[in-house]
Amino acid sequence: MRRIRDLLRLRHAQGFSERAIALSLGLGKTTVGGYLARAGQAGLSWPLAPEPEDDSLELLLFPSPTMASRLDRPVPDWAVMDVELRRPGVTRALLWEECRAKAPDGLGYAWFCEHFDA
Repeated sequence: MRRIRDLLRLRHAQGFSERAIALSLGLGKTTVGGYLARAGQAGLSWPLAPEPEDDSLELLLFPSPTMASRLDRPVPDWAVMDVELRRPGVTRALLWEECRAKAPDGLGYAWFCEHFDA
């Protein structure tokens, strides 16, 4: 969080460009741009209002996904997946791609494989 505080200070108080901030802090230019975008979305500028603690600042910049968004993800019928996997030429990756096509914001491949084995 120290670097993010420095990043905001360099941008808003000193007027540094993203490239200059990246060189100064040893970060990638894309990383600096990402942090600045997150700070903008969180409504942060410099000076930080009542100096938020690191945990508060982290939650502002990197909010956790809401429980509702996790519950909205469709869960495959594992029994059907098991039957499909036994067919020739069918792989887990193929089954996952089909699930992902139905729900693009759905499951990640690692999650799919982990729960398929359970």
